[in-house]
Amino acid sequence: MRVLILGGTTEASELTRLLAADPRFQATVSLAGRTANPSAQPVPTRIGGFGGVDGLVAWLKQDATQAVIDATHPYADQISSNAVAACARLAIPLASIVRPAWEPQRGDTWFPVASAEAAAEALGPEPRRVFLSLGRLELGAFAKAPHHRYVARTIDPPDDVALPPHIQLVAGRGPFDPEAETMLLEREKIDVLVSKNSGGAATYAKIEAARRLGIAVVMIARPQKLRGHAVENAEAAVIWLEQRRPHRTTCCSARGV
Repeated sequence: MRVLILGGTTEASELTRLLAADPRFQATVSLAGRTANPSAQPVPTRIGGFGGVDGLVAWLKQDATQAVIDATHPYADQISSNAVAACARLAIPLASIVRPAWEPQRGDTWFPVASAEAAAEALGPEPRRVFLSLGRLELGAFAKAPHHRYVARTIDPPDDVALPPHIQLVAGRGPFDPEAETMLLEREKIDVLVSKNSGGAATYAKIEAARRLGIAVVMIARPQKLRGHAVENAEAAVIWLEQRRPHRTTCCSARGV
């Protein structure tokens, strides 16, 4: 069965590992290309956009794709919208791995906002020391609040983004450790954290660290993403694929079920 995985997340990497070990599936993973050195994948990999809905339709036809799994980041709403439209046009089954959002816990102080621009405004007029845990493309929004001092963590340097004048860049890729995150926030004397509500465990340590230290969190809300059939993780996506294989047999899968 030919499968396209729209990737770029921990869940997508786990799914590629599972499908690579299962001879019933021929998977290709597509990455957006926003990071310079993405992690190697155990299945054929394409990098870059498709060229909108029409481009994705053309690719799916050429590849003779039989199912699509959307395992993109919760904030990658455009590709998810395109996948819904393209799969509907071609009558290709589509499942979406839906990562639960973080929820505030006792001791958290969250200020929800709709966008990076709104987050910059929410920092207020008084100078603050701000930790930015965002994609590099969102850092430009904080150039409009130049009176704060920022520490920003990104996977790749934001060479093509206009930055605020007082910003320190820290390179890093999750998962992160709560103790290390606590030390980082203390060392940099951070008094407010700006984050996307990415969900999952890989980057949750910063939220735990902010809770420990009593640091406020400006939380950027998720966009409303279109989706296919919702599944909770990579294992559930494999089960969904098994149920849609043409001419299924009762032989055991590589997972022993």
